[in-house]
Amino acid sequence: MRKIGATNLELTEIIRALRKKSRENEVRVWRSIADRLARSRQRRASVNLSHLRRHTKKGDIVAIPGKVLGSGKINHSLHVAAFAFSKKAKLKILEAKGKCLSIQELAEKNPKGTNVRILE
Repeated sequence: MRKIGATNLELTEIIRALRKKSRENEVRVWRSIADRLARSRQRRASVNLSHLRRHTKKGDIVAIPGKVLGSGKINHSLHVAAFAFSKKAKLKILEAKGKCLSIQELAEKNPKGTNVRILE
């Protein structure tokens, strides 16, 4: 019988931890991110830096339930949490004085999910 769902062990642990964090703190944002990460790889978000630049302001906290790609430029600092970053995207975010975090790190630092925006 074929296994259905994510086969990446790291991903399943993140999904499980986010759902637990959502129940413990009664916060919907972590549950929403977990549900979006549980989608198939084809339906998971892939966000370019140009999209981040257009839809964010300086100092925003953004969660990407997928991968951040390096196409485009970013000219303001952000806290970006994602499942994965391309090398170019990570470099450009750090050059703009921003921070790259994993989604679990963001959930640990901000358990209530205050001011976290989800971009897809």
